[in-house]
Parts: sequence; C-alpha cells; structure tokens
Amino acid sequence: MKIKHFLLTTICILYMVIYYTSPVKALSKDLFCAEDITTLYPNKVIYLTFDDGPSSTVTGKILDILKEQNVKASFFIIGYKIEGREDLLKRMYNEGHSIGLHTYTHKCGVIYSSENSFLDEMIKTENEVKKVLGFSPKIIRFPTGSKNHLTASLLEKLHTNEYKIYDWNLSLSDGINYRTSVDKLYNEATRKCVNPNKVFLLAHCDGTNGNTCRALPKIIKYYKDCGYEFKAITENTPEYYFRISK
Repeated sequence: MKIKHFLLTTICILYMVIYYTSPVKALSKDLFCAEDITTLYPNKVIYLTFDDGPSSTVTGKILDILKEQNVKASFFIIGYKIEGREDLLKRMYNEGHSIGLHTYTHKCGVIYSSENSFLDEMIKTENEVKKVLGFSPKIIRFPTGSKNHLTASLLEKLHTNEYKIYDWNLSLSDGINYRTSVDKLYNEATRKCVNPNKVFLLAHCDGTNGNTCRALPKIIKYYKDCGYEFKAITENTPEYYFRISK
C-alpha cells in the first residue's frame, strides 16, 4: 500500500513539473489561452510590424486602427512606393510608429544578386526616407526574411553601415495570399510562438491587404487581453534575425 501511494505521489509530482515548466502550457491547442500566457509570461512584449507599404488604400486604414487602439507599430517601407505617398510616411512618424527599410525595388532577383546590390537597395531607401522625414532609418528587414540570404560577410557590411536586422517569430500569410480569410489571419496571429515573452509579428500593408485591416482590431484586442505591451522597434531594440547562412 505504501509503495502504491509512493508511486502515485511520484507520478503526480512529475506531471506537475512537466506541466508548469513547459514552454507553452496549452501545447495541445493551436491558440494560446490568455490566462495561461498571463500566468506563465508576466513580462510580455509584442512588436507589431507591417511590410510592403506604404499603400494609398490599406496603410491609412491600418494607421487609423492603431491610433484608435493607442498602439505603436513598425513599418518596413519599400523605397519606390514613397513618391506620392509622403503624407503617409509623415503620418507614421508623427504618430509615433517606427520606420524601417525593406529595400527599394522589392525584386528578389535584383536584391539578392549580390551583397553590394542588397546594401545599395537599403541605402537608396534610407535616402528616400531622409528626404521626407529628415532622418536616416537604420532598422531593416529582408524581403522573404534573412534565412538563406544573410551571411557573415553581409552582416559585417550591414553593421558597418549601422543597420540592424529584424525578422519575425510569428507571421500572417497575408503576404503570400491576400485573400486569406479574416478568421485564418486571426488564428495565425494568435497561435503559439517560439518565444511568447517577445513576439515579432509579421503582417503586411500593401494595397491588397484589406483582410489584414479587418482582422487587426481583433488581433490587438487578443494581445491586450493577454497583458502584452505593444512596442515599436527602435535602434535600441536587440536585433532579431534567423540563423546566418554558411
């Protein structure tokens, strides 16, 4: 009887240890439970980021939502899209969002043809932003992410030019399929993340991303309910990039 009691006690203790030290408590779910996140991860930050803007249709709507929700975000800008949309760039900056660089052409065949070509694309976009806002952004994002593109030599060149790289650990499929449903976008935005304490969420604000606008208020509410602090990426934010290619 004592042996049986001992075994049951041991099993219970092992279960509790595994349960409470697991990286994500609700491992059987695609979505986090807000109560679980608040309990396990008390100091939580989300960097809400938007690529591929500015666009004359969607970007302004996203800015309206962010203003209404009192949330700061980061916009990674494509250089050739700035002309004629300078007012949107100014609005991003004036409303406290951060401005990042996402190359000038966004054409992968050109961008990744050489390390110097990639660097030139960032410098050109930096100069275009400076013409409008009077400062030079130094936060950058690789189109399709840095995986298979970032090498040690390219990293050295980027750092020499004071650029800092930011990939993501959670993403929406709105950059691949702009017809992705609102419900699916919400599910993608709220599924478990490799680092629940610090979420870098990738979304898009191109002219085709209307469903992103529709999903955004619900996504923001979810993270607010989970106790997350929304922050814009700045040059003081530690870099976050995928593993360097050899």
